[in-house]
Amino acid sequence: MCGIAGIVDTRGLRPIDQGLLARMTDSLSHRGPDDAGFHLGPGVGLGHRRLSIIDLSGGHQPLYNESRSVVVVYNGEIYNFQELAEQLIAAGHHFRTRCDTEVIVHAWEQWGEKCVERFRGMFAFALWDERRQTLFLARDRLGIKPLYYAHLTDGVVIFGSELKALLTYPDLPREIDVCAVEDYFAYGYVPDPKTIYRSVNKLAPGHILSFRRGESVGPARAYWDVTFGGQESLSEDEVSEALIENLREAVRIRMISDVPLGAFLSGGVDSSAVVAMMAGESSSPVDTCSIGFRQPQFDESEFASQVADRYRTRHHRRDVDADSFDLVDRLAGLYDEPFADSSAMPTYQLCGLAREHVTVALSGDGADELFLGYRRYLWHNYEEKVRRQIPGFLRRPVFGLAGALYPKMDWAPKPLRAKSTLEALARDTVEGYFHSVSIFPDRLRRGLYSPDMRRQLAGYHGVDVIREHMMRAPTENPLERVQYADFKTYLPGDILTKVDRASMAHSLEVRVPFLDHCFVEWANQLPVGLKLRAREGKYILKKSLERHVPRKVLYRQKMGFAVPLTEWFRGPLRGRLRDVLTSRSLAETGMFDMDFIGELVTAHQSGLKDHSAALWALVMFDSFLRQVHAAPTIPPKTIGIKDKIRGEAGRQLLAKTTQQTATQLRFQKGGTHV
Repeated sequence: MCGIAGIVDTRGLRPIDQGLLARMTDSLSHRGPDDAGFHLGPGVGLGHRRLSIIDLSGGHQPLYNESRSVVVVYNGEIYNFQELAEQLIAAGHHFRTRCDTEVIVHAWEQWGEKCVERFRGMFAFALWDERRQTLFLARDRLGIKPLYYAHLTDGVVIFGSELKALLTYPDLPREIDVCAVEDYFAYGYVPDPKTIYRSVNKLAPGHILSFRRGESVGPARAYWDVTFGGQESLSEDEVSEALIENLREAVRIRMISDVPLGAFLSGGVDSSAVVAMMAGESSSPVDTCSIGFRQPQFDESEFASQVADRYRTRHHRRDVDADSFDLVDRLAGLYDEPFADSSAMPTYQLCGLAREHVTVALSGDGADELFLGYRRYLWHNYEEKVRRQIPGFLRRPVFGLAGALYPKMDWAPKPLRAKSTLEALARDTVEGYFHSVSIFPDRLRRGLYSPDMRRQLAGYHGVDVIREHMMRAPTENPLERVQYADFKTYLPGDILTKVDRASMAHSLEVRVPFLDHCFVEWANQLPVGLKLRAREGKYILKKSLERHVPRKVLYRQKMGFAVPLTEWFRGPLRGRLRDVLTSRSLAETGMFDMDFIGELVTAHQSGLKDHSAALWALVMFDSFLRQVHAAPTIPPKTIGIKDKIRGEAGRQLLAKTTQQTATQLRFQKGGTHV
């Protein structure tokens, strides 16, 4: 796995600041500690940091075609690269390495922009074609690997694997996007393609961005989309057999590695399924890693141990406690923009544990979205049945009044906590689902913002993100529509972002078999009734796994990978929470009603209300403001690799750059222009 960065002048051939390119690339050194490389041409600079996984001795990037007219920097894994290489060799292309990176340059020569449609894997890459004077950016179909870019007013395009690479660029405007702030406090993350800054975009999953020098930079274009429907005639037994066969194949191709490989094992259905498939494909014990909690209601380690014992894995465990709160500022620096999924803490520690034993880990991410595993799908299904039976003109006033009058009893047993359900039933389909996924409900966000912030929002509402995706969904089924929305928002914006940053912080590569696009396309053809049956989510997945995973693991209540914030904020972190939320950072933005924030803290710590998710979002926004937004441009620092300089031009350039940045660079012969 790797990190990429670049600077391209879209209007002319202005020289690239080599020291600046080095600093942008160096900010991603955690993504690639093994090697560094650069390409410099007229008006073009590409940088790369490498974590060596396949072809350890070869595969240095940037990587060129035979004539050196096409160059690529790439982050990811293309699992069908050997098959593609055979096709390209048959078409007359010549390969110098056995790594997947070289497939990209030849695939571009052979198939142009459509090359991405042939890649099976996770990837984000930037390719420069000197003859066509074209920059081509691409991101994998599901958004497993990230890519950020900005088109500046002077015609320069900058890009990088993480936002921090762009923030190193001194001329990048840092104006916070108030609509992104609203999205963040609604969802707990900033959904693609927005970022927290108005000047920067994420390249959305399944999208490409291509432009020729001298021409305008147009919008990104989709090359793939989620689809539904198809297989209605297969029996359950046939589906179960095909599911295991397809999942095993998705796991098998992700076990190709020249470095130690293992798996995350939470004790849930999804990671247990992956470990079971890996054990069947491995001749030696699988390394598995899990996180435990001292609070029993959050701890799944017992179930992880059952699976580890069954498959005789080399199992490793680490506990998380309230001391993890010290990770807050570190996490803000990792994610670069506000990110309020508190499971980022145990995920970070899990990745650290895994990296002590392996360089590559497989995870079970994506199965909940694919097979309707979240409980919110079950409740949405119930609510949709009510909406279909009761007309909106009756439902809105009746349930709206009932929801307003019903007390919010966070302290009460779950059957008595009906306020949210009543409020959801008063809304339409989109608003109802938004209500179920929002971490900061509308009634609280209205009080959170200052009058000036509300004026700047000018009526914008976070529900607009969900509404846009659900209206575009290629299906009329209400459950598939919310699945589609989650594939576009929650999966890339929260789950995959969380795992990518946490793993890359430890130079660990994570692979996700459930998000193999071929497996996704197959699973999305299955009827909804095979995924959610009665009250059982992931029905067909669990049925298929009955011969492979203990029943106690398959059919227990879903716990999720949560942390006990509610108790921590009322106990060991009580004082720390008040200190953070009375700091100047939030107040000085002018966005918030600080008295209202104080009321949230008091209500939570009294035990009458559970505002832990909202308070965590505020804690992380405060940390972003202090650690990222207010931070100066990242200073130059040593890359730490003794680089071989080829050619007199390279030596002259290194001397010049070393004077400017105290950073050693590696330049390949022919790739440097002074």
